[in-house]
Amino acid sequence: MKDFRGKTAFVTGGGSGIGYGMARAFGRAGMNVVIADIEDKVAHKAAEMLQRDQIKAVPVHCDVALRGELQRAALEAVAAFGKIHIVCNNAGVGGGGEFGTVGERDWDWIIDVNLKGVIYGAETFVPLIKSHGEGGHIINTASMAGLVSPPRMEPYSATKYAVVAMSEGWQLQLAPFGIGVSVLCPGFVRTRIHESSRTRQERYGVHREASTGDNERRAETAKAIESGLDPLIVGERVLEAVKAGELYIFTHPEMREFVETRFKAIDDAFGRAAHSEVLKAARK
Repeated sequence: MKDFRGKTAFVTGGGSGIGYGMARAFGRAGMNVVIADIEDKVAHKAAEMLQRDQIKAVPVHCDVALRGELQRAALEAVAAFGKIHIVCNNAGVGGGGEFGTVGERDWDWIIDVNLKGVIYGAETFVPLIKSHGEGGHIINTASMAGLVSPPRMEPYSATKYAVVAMSEGWQLQLAPFGIGVSVLCPGFVRTRIHESSRTRQERYGVHREASTGDNERRAETAKAIESGLDPLIVGERVLEAVKAGELYIFTHPEMREFVETRFKAIDDAFGRAAHSEVLKAARK
């Protein structure tokens, strides 16, 4: 996608962090922006900040874990600006813990927001983009944890691996319609994802009390996040990548070695399979 002026971007989790960074970047490129967020005050403040920069922006309430909420937000977006061209399925939450300690409703919460929220966003907006025939782009926010899985982050990583997989498949399916797909895999960025429980919906129950070990790891994560990349830079990087039609959007090239280590382990496993006496015998 090359021409942004006068078109519209819809950004979930757009009130803060990476979502706001993308909203600002697309807005500065000449787009109208819909700030969709579960935190109403945050969404309104973000829209006001963009408006002060002469960007046309409106806030809408949206709980991405509910398909109906995204459908309603889509109607509001269309009412405000007409056609939607870019959709950033960005809203997400963090979570994890020691094996066997993550509660069922914790799993539900993480999967519903991080995975189903992306599905609902894509399935809601792609038909709208197809209908106007002007093309568009879908950006799904995953993580470096969608390519490598750190211990105790398995619930989060599982959803982010899935977002990478869906993005890869959707890119091939949607290209004939002039709809590009990118998956954003950032490292540490200065966001509030380590405070995700602030937006936890009541239907998922009260988050369990953290153990001492959990608190220590959470403090370490918070420290890494606080020293992370400015989300406004991430937004500009996303704009750059969309212009170039990139599928994978990386923001931390220094993390390449972690992915290469995983890929080497996979490649080595294929090598062992190629020399397997059991498999050789089966082919005779």
